[in-house]
Amino acid sequence: MIRYNYLKFWIIASFLIAGLNGGSQIASAQDYTNTETETSLSLDNQNSSIFPTAATDQGVKEDTEAMAQVTSVSQLNDVQPSDWAFTALQSLVERYNCIAGYPNNSFRGDRAVTRYEFAAGMNACLDKINQIIAVAAPSAELVTRADLETIKRLQTEFSSELATLRGRVDSLEARSAEIQANQFSTTTKLNGLLIVGVQGRSSNRGDVNPRDGVKDSDDNGTNFNVVNFSYLSLTTQLTPRSYLFTGLIAADGTTKPKLSNDFALSYEYPTDNTLTVTDLNYRWLVTDKLAVMVGTEGVNMTNAFRGPVRVESAATGPLSWLAQRNPILDIGFGHGGIAIDWQFAKRASVQALYTSYTPGNPSQRNGLFDGTTTTAVQLLLTPTDSVDLSLYYVNNYASNGCLLTFVGDECLTATNAPLQTNAYGGTVSWQISPRFTVGAWGGYTTSSIPGRSGSVDTTNYMVFLNFPDLFAPGNLGGIYVGQPPKITSSNLPVGNNVPDFENTGLGRAGGQPGTTTQIEAFYRFRMTDNIYITPGIIHILEPGHTPDSDPITIGILRSTFLF
Repeated sequence: MIRYNYLKFWIIASFLIAGLNGGSQIASAQDYTNTETETSLSLDNQNSSIFPTAATDQGVKEDTEAMAQVTSVSQLNDVQPSDWAFTALQSLVERYNCIAGYPNNSFRGDRAVTRYEFAAGMNACLDKINQIIAVAAPSAELVTRADLETIKRLQTEFSSELATLRGRVDSLEARSAEIQANQFSTTTKLNGLLIVGVQGRSSNRGDVNPRDGVKDSDDNGTNFNVVNFSYLSLTTQLTPRSYLFTGLIAADGTTKPKLSNDFALSYEYPTDNTLTVTDLNYRWLVTDKLAVMVGTEGVNMTNAFRGPVRVESAATGPLSWLAQRNPILDIGFGHGGIAIDWQFAKRASVQALYTSYTPGNPSQRNGLFDGTTTTAVQLLLTPTDSVDLSLYYVNNYASNGCLLTFVGDECLTATNAPLQTNAYGGTVSWQISPRFTVGAWGGYTTSSIPGRSGSVDTTNYMVFLNFPDLFAPGNLGGIYVGQPPKITSSNLPVGNNVPDFENTGLGRAGGQPGTTTQIEAFYRFRMTDNIYITPGIIHILEPGHTPDSDPITIGILRSTFLF
């Protein structure tokens, strides 16, 4: 016979732990809360990782964790027999099985509890009591009048919260049934975005051909034009811990023609509106902390490396390609390869990849992949909740001497000779307050022609300010000031030095004569959860790293629709 002489003590003691003393959140085995992680599109949210659940955080930040049922109080590693509430917890866990812990086997007794959490825990224990009463012998003396009065008072006190919880459960069940009835596929999730941008730039003349201090060329691309970009992604769940990711792009429009390679838009990817496969890869969560990506398309640093700049996004972040991330993280523009993401500590992770721009092209180079190949590694750290830091190294073989960063000095030999490159960089982002973030990045590359003397070095940098929720929730303001990749020195064999080639080709070593500076400001309006409008302006000083060229001003209006 089971008696409830101490039932009131157990219930009141457990809720005193959670409520009156700021204790742990109480949740039942039937907890209605479900924390869901959604796949990040590489072109929509650049703060992506190989697998969305490879870590519980973005930039190694801790997210809400689901609760797990425990059957013994000894499973809770932060509850000790010497704790004053140990007996109460032991009774609730081991006798009534209505208390849950976190996945890391903690109870977190120093967390505050809300009335809804209180009601959820109480409801679970009361359900268990009703089950025990229902199966007990009819003549058994189960509950004293005082215990029944305690239960009644608790049910009355929390009647509104319990009703709300039941309503939420009913609503979730209805929504789940609706989603299931109208879902794209039982195993495949469809996402997408559409970007339409209108942009134009000021009239300007450049010192281009030859670069001799004379403004000899007019910019012929100053008319307003339209760039459109459509992206579809299909996430096909193969197992609970793996999926196939497919991305399709159709786009048109460009900022070309232009006198120098100073700027490209973040959504500028012209395919002449032909549907193109940009992602085709398999992603597998090997363990809770280790994920693997392998595929023939989309295996690159943009997709495989988690970024410390949390607003990085071609659709809703900065407007220019340069302001998305350090150009070093674009080197190689890989297609096929393999990548890993390992969260080896709570606030630290490492990502690595090996990828090829032209996998399977035997005409370029022998090796695991052929042609332009890239090996890269990134260390991502979060020393505090408000600071994200990443350090990265890239080794690249470019068959034609171009690093494929698509901005600034990306082609480093005048004769398209092959280059072996070592690149180093770092990015830091500091969230001073929820509505103000400051950050910076810098990068350095050194390259040489295999088997020949000399080298060519480049640098780049960016400093930025972001203003989340500026003037209204969901809006974003940003100011970015930086330098695209610039050749600072080059002593490659005669005929290969780009600065010398542009300066009439007299066989001289050295770097570029000027320094391009890009200033970008934008303000993103959130019209709805799916529609964003972003006006902005980009001003470029000394375009082409040429001091005698006119500055350029570009006005942009980007519209984004997500679905």
